[in-house]
Amino acid sequence: MRVLLVEDDRKLGPVLVRGFATDSIAADLVTTGREAIVRAGATEYAVIVLDIMLPDLDGFQVCRALRDESRNAPVLMLTALDAVKDRVRGLDSGADDYLVKPFSFEELLARVRAMSRRGPIQRTVMIEVGDLRLDSARHQVWRGDTPIDLSRKEYAVLEALMRHPGDVLSRFELLEQAWGYAYENRSNVVEVYVRYLREKIDRPFDRHSLQTIRGVGYRICEDA
Repeated sequence: MRVLLVEDDRKLGPVLVRGFATDSIAADLVTTGREAIVRAGATEYAVIVLDIMLPDLDGFQVCRALRDESRNAPVLMLTALDAVKDRVRGLDSGADDYLVKPFSFEELLARVRAMSRRGPIQRTVMIEVGDLRLDSARHQVWRGDTPIDLSRKEYAVLEALMRHPGDVLSRFELLEQAWGYAYENRSNVVEVYVRYLREKIDRPFDRHSLQTIRGVGYRICEDA
């Protein structure tokens, strides 16, 4: 198995390379984000082990760049940043796993082996319904060339609908996908957020793509 190790610590990097070799894993070591992007584009890696604190691009930028280029090798982020917001940011940028320094090398090996067994993940990046576009990797939405700023929940409702264009999703289905079990089924929160979405994705563009099917639910189409 061959992995790409992106680590600028001059002591830790070589130690990890030697450790991987004891488990029959060949690790190519690079020390900058730009090197990582070039190497990942030239070689098919089973796993990419990516430090966040790099001297040029940070790990979040590197991961987003790899996903933008459709490099689907699993990414394990190694970092000293252990705040929840940093872990969330790493996963949202396209990472598949996260390990905080200091860490057990045995755990790192186990995670790398597990990720390599899963193989490259086919990621849906761009979803389009008419001229409405949603980038699921970067959480961005456009109507034509105009970017649309959505809250986290507005985005979650829209993504659920756009993944099933033309299909009617019930209030309960949208509630489960966007809120999990945080709200009771009798809550009107879905109706509220559908109204918010219409004000952002349809009315400014004189469109009617987000439809209410009375007594059933909601659907999104190219236009009504």
